[in-house]
Amino acid sequence: MRILVVNPNTTASMTEKIGAAARRVASPGTEIVAVNPAAGPASIEGFYDEAMSLAGLLDTIRTADGFDAVVIACFDDTGLDAARCLTEKPVIGIGEAAYHYASMIANRFSVVTTLGRSVPALEHNLHRYGLMERCARVRASEVAVLDLEHPGSDACARISAEIGRAVAEDRAEAIVLGCAGMADLADALAREHGLPVLDGVTCAVGLAESMVRLGILTSRLGGYSPPPAHKR
Repeated sequence: MRILVVNPNTTASMTEKIGAAARRVASPGTEIVAVNPAAGPASIEGFYDEAMSLAGLLDTIRTADGFDAVVIACFDDTGLDAARCLTEKPVIGIGEAAYHYASMIANRFSVVTTLGRSVPALEHNLHRYGLMERCARVRASEVAVLDLEHPGSDACARISAEIGRAVAEDRAEAIVLGCAGMADLADALAREHGLPVLDGVTCAVGLAESMVRLGILTSRLGGYSPPPAHKR
């Protein structure tokens, strides 16, 4: 099995981190190919960055060969619907995957993301997926995405503090980390706070593997029907 993991931003160090997290949970025999576009925003923080990343993301998927599933490794689920129009193979967004997993292990969960400008996009997705009632709150740690790439930053401490507030104030029973750049923090934060802390990258890889094994493909009817040849 070969899973294409696409980081829609252009920060190669984050792509390497995402790839390492995906390989850590992938089954034996599953090949993880982690890539990012050559052009686009260095980080995705809100609606504008999402829009600016779409051309590179879709071109990366369109030109890739030999994959069995795609994981879009941006927590905003950037370009998810458009990507599903490009291929019948399963296309999994890390946000959607993490929300569904959280809803199966806890009555209520909170999301801890990066900057406040990202909160509306995540709330929009939760409403769309029908899971807003299960989410106690989407919280911003006010950590910029690229700060997660700096070992000397206080990013982890600020994220941890926000998790503490989510447990105390939201009565959250699980936490979803709202950024692919947090993929390497989940295990340590779960041990520190004594509750499940979910990383969307690993959730999406597990879900993608399951869908491939079950032979589940994306519908080609209605909204996910392929674009006409002259528009591809």
